[in-house]
Amino acid sequence: MALFRSTTTAIALMTVALPAFAEGEVNLYSSRHYDTDERLYSDFTEQTGITINRIEGDADELAARMQAEGANSPADVLITVDTSRLKRAKDMGLLQPIDSETLEARIPANLQDADNMWFGFSQRARIIFYNVETVGNPPKTYLDLADPAYKNQVCIRSSSNTYNQTLLAAMVTHEGKEAATKWAQGVVDNMARAPQGGDTDQLRGIVSGECDIAVSNTYYFARAIRTEVDGVSASIGKIGHVFPDQAGNGAHMNLSGAGVAAHAPNKENAVKFLEYLASDQAQQYFSAGNDEYPAVQGVTLAASVEQLGAFKADEVNLSDVAENLPTAQKIFDAVGWE
Repeated sequence: MALFRSTTTAIALMTVALPAFAEGEVNLYSSRHYDTDERLYSDFTEQTGITINRIEGDADELAARMQAEGANSPADVLITVDTSRLKRAKDMGLLQPIDSETLEARIPANLQDADNMWFGFSQRARIIFYNVETVGNPPKTYLDLADPAYKNQVCIRSSSNTYNQTLLAAMVTHEGKEAATKWAQGVVDNMARAPQGGDTDQLRGIVSGECDIAVSNTYYFARAIRTEVDGVSASIGKIGHVFPDQAGNGAHMNLSGAGVAAHAPNKENAVKFLEYLASDQAQQYFSAGNDEYPAVQGVTLAASVEQLGAFKADEVNLSDVAENLPTAQKIFDAVGWE
């Protein structure tokens, strides 16, 4: 059982000149656009002497670039957010299987691709938030979000959002297509407004009174605890949270992960980088630097994350969830989830 306890907008593609076959380097294509990740990169270089070159951009842009570059691509590692994008990269032939005893030992099996094409390195729980002043009995499960009792109360992102795609795919995995379709229709019926904005905007909707209930990843809320987030932090006492399905499957986890590029010119260094991401030092920084949950069990949580409390996480195999992503998209389309 995975139990966590005490112990958004795409950025413009940045072109970097990369010497593809130089020794002592690793070339990262990354859609993680967090300034705090700079510490990860500098620590890796300090420990190994391996220079990191980066191209940063939107996940789809990076995938298209790698595909266009083909066998001449300088990419060694693709880093991206969420299972859906990792699966897409795998299906496009952009990744290769790797054999690493370190990764097998450190990363839980449910956070690995079945063919070892990608590994998860950090997680965010996708949970329910609510207005403590207006909601006396908040939803306790994801299925509860479709309860007619919450009609016109729910704020949630669009169906094009990768976090929602994976959440629905997990529901298909657990409950089957028919139940997942019924749930998606119920959520659409309960929406307080048409889907808009990012996860932070859903939290702002609670503060503004536009909605009483919202779905968001935990790190957006934890960030508002740790630092000033406009429209959230000043009224954070108004927002309560529920880790769903604690008597059942547990809270759904979105992840950030990486894989070695199919034509990596520096494969050995690429594997070393992935193994570094699984180290205690890097895992702690995912939490301290970006308010995420580590993939490796037992790693100390940041204070902002710890403040959310202990919870049971869903241990569904994300490789299985990835197989249901096409079904999830069909369901979204069928029920008119914008």
